Amino acid sequence: MEIKTFGELIDWPRGLHAHLARCLAHCATKNEEERARALLDYLATHESEIERIVKEFENQGDAKALDTRVYDYLAHNPVKTHRTCDEPYAELDFEGICREVFDFHEQIIDLYRTLIGKAEIPEAKELLESLLTMEENESMRLARQVGRMDDL
Repeated sequence: MEIKTFGELIDWPRGLHAHLARCLAHCATKNEEERARALLDYLATHESEIERIVKEFENQGDAKALDTRVYDYLAHNPVKTHRTCDEPYAELDFEGICREVFDFHEQIIDLYRTLIGKAEIPEAKELLESLLTMEENESMRLARQVGRMDDL
């Protein structure tokens, strides 16, 4: 995917969240561990919700910010995810799934932090800061919910 604007760049993590949601839901039916299946179902729903939230940022974002050209974003390490969904989560246990999903979110957070430093107009920086705050809050909410599941 060739990314030229902040709008396209925001669309990329949204697509990653959507893909992860589909992959988690697919693997939930295949995992043999009951706790892992419940976790995968919850995570799939959560990722779909984040996709919806990011889409709203795209829909309501400042046009000037969304149309701003992005330079040097490729210098950031690409976000690693199971793009093909070859059922990696079906083989993982509860803790392994948590490690993978939290690592994914940390990579997205790191991407937003990097991009904030590259934003040249205030509107783009504000948009990215809002996305970063949302991603951090959703990650904390996810950690609390997963912690509660683990307690059960």
